[in-house]
Amino acid sequence: MSLVTPDFGLLFWMTLIFAIVFFVLAKWGFPAITGMVDKRSERINESIEKAREAEKMLSEMAERQAAMLEETRAEQGRILREAAQARDAIVTQAKQQAQDEAAKILDHTRTQIAAEKEAALQDIRCEVAALSVDVAEKILRDKLSDSKTQMDLVTRMVDEITKPAKPS
Repeated sequence: MSLVTPDFGLLFWMTLIFAIVFFVLAKWGFPAITGMVDKRSERINESIEKAREAEKMLSEMAERQAAMLEETRAEQGRILREAAQARDAIVTQAKQQAQDEAAKILDHTRTQIAAEKEAALQDIRCEVAALSVDVAEKILRDKLSDSKTQMDLVTRMVDEITKPAKPS
């Protein structure tokens, strides 16, 4: 029964040992444990603060990324608009140059056709003149086959040349 009801001596020594252990723990153990708990608490708080800062930085980076993405899209749209305008300008300029070149070629062709037409007409006139001279020569040979007719023609021509021109 001594376990259920301890003696006064046992209680004294148990109390004394408890006080010594409590004193040693209070003097050196509890401050070390409390210091470690405080350090751990500080590290946890620092980690939480760093996590908040990291989260804040991530949100700022996400906002900057969104802004950069929007800016990039706007720049892309601007570049595409400028490229379309440049393409339209080049196409318009090429069409204008093609029209100008076609007009030059058409004018040159018209000029060349007119020159060739004039040359052909000149050739035809020369041919007609040559044919007329040949025909006149043949007619004159037939009419002037005798010398009396020839002399009459020469006299008449000399008279026409020597007569003064009539005033009109």
